[in-house]
Amino acid sequence: MPSLKEARSRMEAALDALRREFATVRTGKATPALLDTVRVDAYGSKMPLNQVATVHTPDASLLMVQPFDKTLLGEIERGIQMADLGLNPSNDGNVIRVPIPALTEERRKEYAKLLHKMAEEARVSVRHARKMARDEIQGLIKEHEVGEDDGRRQLDEVEKATHQYTDQIDDLLSRKETEVMAI
Repeated sequence: MPSLKEARSRMEAALDALRREFATVRTGKATPALLDTVRVDAYGSKMPLNQVATVHTPDASLLMVQPFDKTLLGEIERGIQMADLGLNPSNDGNVIRVPIPALTEERRKEYAKLLHKMAEEARVSVRHARKMARDEIQGLIKEHEVGEDDGRRQLDEVEKATHQYTDQIDDLLSRKETEVMAI
C-alpha cells in the first residue's frame, strides 16, 4: 500500500514541522530554539545564528550567545534585535547575554493565537496528504488495479491515520498552549 505509506510519511512530516515551529514560540523560560529564526549578516550573506554562534541557557531566564568569531558580535546583536522577538541583547565584548523577560498576559494571548494558526496549518497539511492518498486509491479502484473491498480497507486506514495525526496535533497544541499561558 504505497499511498498509505506515503500519506503517513507526509502526515509525520507535518507533525515534525509543527514541533519545530512550536519550539520557536516563546514561553516563560529560555530555550535556544527561541533564536532559531535569527539571521545574521556574516561573511557577505545572511546566515542562521546557529551557524555563527552557540547558544546556551545558563538559567531559565537567560540565553548566552557565544560567537565562533568575535568580530561578529555586533552583527549577531543586531540580528537578534531585528528578529522582532521582543528581546534586548547586551554585548560585553566576549558573549551576548539575552535576558528573557516575563510574558505579559496580552503577549501570552497573542502567542496562543499564533499556536492555533500553526496547528491549523499542520491540520491542513494532514488533510492534504489524506486527499492525495484517497485520490490515488480511488483511481486504483476505478482502474480495477485494486479490488473494491481492498480499496475500501485502504481508505479506512487513511482515515484512521488522519484522525491519529490530527489528535496528535491537538495534543501538542494543548500542551504548548498550557505552557505559554502558565505564569
